[in-house]
Amino acid sequence: MRGSDSQTEGLFSYVSCEARVPANHPLRAIRAIVDEALDVLSLDFDAMYSAIGRPSIPPEKLLRALLLQAFYTIRSERQLMEQMDYNLLYRWFVGLSMDAPIWDVTVFTKNRERLLSGDIAAKFLAALLGQPRVKALLSDEHFSVDGTLIEAWASMKSFKPKADGDGDDSNGSGADANKPAKAMARNPERDFHGEKRSNATHASITDPDARLYKKARGQAAKLCHMGHVTMENRNGLVVDATLTHATGTAEREAALDMLGRMDGRHRITLAADKAYDTADFVAALRDIKVTPHVAQNTANRRSAIDGRTTHHPGYAVSQRIRKRIEEVFGWAKTSGGMRKTRHRGKDRVGWMFTLTATAYNLVRLPKLLTTA
Repeated sequence: MRGSDSQTEGLFSYVSCEARVPANHPLRAIRAIVDEALDVLSLDFDAMYSAIGRPSIPPEKLLRALLLQAFYTIRSERQLMEQMDYNLLYRWFVGLSMDAPIWDVTVFTKNRERLLSGDIAAKFLAALLGQPRVKALLSDEHFSVDGTLIEAWASMKSFKPKADGDGDDSNGSGADANKPAKAMARNPERDFHGEKRSNATHASITDPDARLYKKARGQAAKLCHMGHVTMENRNGLVVDATLTHATGTAEREAALDMLGRMDGRHRITLAADKAYDTADFVAALRDIKVTPHVAQNTANRRSAIDGRTTHHPGYAVSQRIRKRIEEVFGWAKTSGGMRKTRHRGKDRVGWMFTLTATAYNLVRLPKLLTTA
């Protein structure tokens, strides 16, 4: 018998969001891990908010919503608020009831800035890795490090001479206040022919922290930031993440900074690609009792890594496993939305980069915990 196409709406609903989500849905396992980490951050949240006044968006709900944005490649926070309004799965994960009102996107953004000032992204990653069942999955001896370029949310037209005050207004729009509004509506043309541009003489008025950089010959130089990740080699989980200006020495400097944040460590190995094969970097690693499992760069030069390191079987193992760090960058750029950042400024982009690295761990942890 053919069913009727009549559409009737019930006046009341007695089914909760909890009942709508299947028992074997992947987000259920992720939600349990996230809640355990958020409990650890409760005191940090208390220190960031006043005891009086109007209640704001709970930081736990805000972080869960930002994780959803990375999990499902939602391109903007405005679209995130829109989808949370009608997606019951999103409401359940964030912790909203079926009839709870969705926050205004401006209010959501302002509350996110509060978490940025408290460096909650790094603390969230640390709380996640500090869970006993997660800590058992991590290697405490063998690590890998690498960096990647993150394209800035800035046009090449915004890359102007530092001494040129034209268009450098307070809001960074590049518009001339003396021109009529109709003339300012169109994106003006810019002729770069014959103009030599460098980070020493030029800067972006849209994102002053962005740098003109390219990683290899033959590639186009773009305004970008540089993200760095330290990965443990047992299961390929991210143990630290940071973001710096895009420079030729940023990868090695960031690696030493991340190693310095490791508490109470013993002698470890650190795998890296050829970009880290410099005498100063290898010497710095040896000074802090880190065995440099760095790929040898012998292209018209002498490598800083000699037979004392390469003859060990562990060196070949590190060189094979270190390539898994590209999976972190691949996921962050395709699913996590970090190929071209939606934010401006090194602090804000770095906060989102660390949170995206945490989301990568969360995607992989349920399966790793099941097979452990």
